[in-house]
Amino acid sequence: MNKIYAVPITVALAVGLLAGCSSTVTPKHASTTAATRNAASTPPPNISTETGVGNPTTFPPVAPPKPKYTVAQQNAIESAKQYLDMAGFSRSGLIKQLSSQYGEGYKKADAVFAVNHINVDWNKEAVESAKSYMEMTSFSRSGLIQQLTSEYGEGFTLAQATYAANHVGL
Repeated sequence: MNKIYAVPITVALAVGLLAGCSSTVTPKHASTTAATRNAASTPPPNISTETGVGNPTTFPPVAPPKPKYTVAQQNAIESAKQYLDMAGFSRSGLIKQLSSQYGEGYKKADAVFAVNHINVDWNKEAVESAKSYMEMTSFSRSGLIQQLTSEYGEGFTLAQATYAANHVGL
């Protein structure tokens, strides 16, 4: 003799939700009808499927994700973008500008964070800086490269400064 097990609808819904399906769980030998299948996929009256109120199988709402940046980091990123829009900066020069007491005054960690979280073509920045220098005064190739690489000048890498010199015709 085959036994038929009665499964309460809330348990069937929970198992169905966890299994990723909406049909009831029934023993292998029990017959199911369309009405039985539909009853399991329809929530009982007065229970909201969107909020889960009254539904024991719904988990509490997930809290919205915390912002991934602090306010200081967000502001430093915006400042970095604004500086790059105005002039050509090297990575180190931009960090100095953002963290200097005579510049923006951000904590160095926030300035580094900002520069690490923006997309910058440093070669393009070197060319922009080289063009600016060439508009002010005359430079030899080695003089321009020295100015662009100097820690007291712009702080570009030798490769970036050489790229810039090549692109301004020196």
